[in-house]
Amino acid sequence: MTTPAERDARFIKSVLAASNDCIKVLDLDGRLTFISEGGMRVMELSDFNAVKGCPWPSFWEGQGTLDTQKAIAEAQEGRSFRFEGPANTAGGNPRYWDVQVSPILGADGRPEAILSVSRDITELQREREKYQLLAGELNHRIKNMLAMVHAVVNQTLRLHGDDIAGTKDHLSARMGALGQAQDVLMASAVSETTLGVLVSKILQPYGLGHRIRAEGPETRVASRAAMALALAIHELATNAVKYGALSDDRGSVEMRWQLDAERFRMCWTESGGPTVQTPVRRGFGSQVVEKALSGYLTGRSTIDYRPEGVVLNVDAPVSALLANY
Repeated sequence: MTTPAERDARFIKSVLAASNDCIKVLDLDGRLTFISEGGMRVMELSDFNAVKGCPWPSFWEGQGTLDTQKAIAEAQEGRSFRFEGPANTAGGNPRYWDVQVSPILGADGRPEAILSVSRDITELQREREKYQLLAGELNHRIKNMLAMVHAVVNQTLRLHGDDIAGTKDHLSARMGALGQAQDVLMASAVSETTLGVLVSKILQPYGLGHRIRAEGPETRVASRAAMALALAIHELATNAVKYGALSDDRGSVEMRWQLDAERFRMCWTESGGPTVQTPVRRGFGSQVVEKALSGYLTGRSTIDYRPEGVVLNVDAPVSALLANY
């Protein structure tokens, strides 16, 4: 007949076997004296005798070794300790653990052994790392956006500060272009988009596919370069509508880009519109294209005011398109 003590022992054994926590008992020197059946399973350990008596810190590396030593010292003094860290299973598979260490008190109230409960939080840690990556990328994007906004505002005020209404219109249009670029970037699953998607988003309101032809290979563009390109393309299209090839019913625009292993080249060509006059004063649009694009892409961009139409040429290293610095 099963005694109450035997039933209790069997129940406790079943509970320990069902738990996915690795429950260990250490002596006061930190050597393993017991591992639960569930702990053997999650640690991928088939024979406890293979590790019985081994120092618990020897199963950790780096900071983990220091944390286990600290936990043992705290338990020896009657205090609990908790830490998180990576450690491999007996099968060599990496895991990330949440570890709670507590003293086991004897009849005299003094520690006589140490309890260690380790919970596998590998999936939680992966989610944390994803969050940290996304937070870092968001930080990059915000900094890039603010830097571009700062440049746009300063330049617009310098050129149009004496015309409040005009300044408002210019800023609204340029902020809209940046907002469109940000929409494209946020819609992408990663920190990049393609130049084709960006061009389509910016140029669609101006007649893309009808009076504007844009062609080029699928080219990844990181957020920093995308912001500069979006603003420059918006300025070119706006000027084409006001003064250039899109200001009447005859003109058209062709935008092409190409790249090889090292260089990215882009050309914006207007034709069929009114005769172009070289501007007496370099406006904001041309300064954005020639200076901001050159700086952000670490390359060279030039605008040629030909009588038959404005031509922009950009030549930059391919690496600049993907740089998020």
